[in-house]
Amino acid sequence: MKQLYTGKTKDVYELENGNFLLKFKDDVTGENGVFDPGANTVGLSIEGAGRAGLKLTQFFFERLKEKGIPTHYIAADIEESTMTVVPASVFGQGLEVICRYRAVGSFLRRYGKYTEEGQALDAFVEVTLKDDERQDPPISNDALHMLGILTHVEYETLKTLTQRISQVVKDELAKKDIELYDIKLEFGRDAINQILLIDEISGGNMRAYKNGDYIEPLELEKMMLQ
Repeated sequence: MKQLYTGKTKDVYELENGNFLLKFKDDVTGENGVFDPGANTVGLSIEGAGRAGLKLTQFFFERLKEKGIPTHYIAADIEESTMTVVPASVFGQGLEVICRYRAVGSFLRRYGKYTEEGQALDAFVEVTLKDDERQDPPISNDALHMLGILTHVEYETLKTLTQRISQVVKDELAKKDIELYDIKLEFGRDAINQILLIDEISGGNMRAYKNGDYIEPLELEKMMLQ
């Protein structure tokens, strides 16, 4: 196995057959010891977070597979905290796509003059550049096209997939009386340039609430799967 990348929350390896292996860590993003799915630094380490994130990721990727939504997922090994995936290239140096159902986090910080905390949003899709130095700046459809990162057609595909995937997650959470406030997704292109979901879907990249109370990533996995 050849290590290709060391990430904040997982490491990436290349297998002999050409597929990739993701190794999930117990590190989660945040600041000053407080978890924040939108943060671009590792804020803390939570024992069992990697395995919990993988179990929830496997659950959601299996649901997406049933619905014919393209992802990089092949299989997961919960004991080893690893997931086997098809190779995919990222857009530019990486994009994050956020789907928002409530005004919280960075959306509230930016637009607080016009909104209030928790205000309902209609599956608002926001694209940001993965750029720690510049704190992951938001970028528009036109700018993505002009900079050669995404075509207008690819942007619309990305937006549609984001809303479809987020709705699947939202519906699954709702079965447990849990409300999805926002979720952060990542996409790439496979060998035939098909756009597909990559990375993970877990408590570490979403904000979920029950009865107005925020649910920690490990607790979310227990509520959903146990």
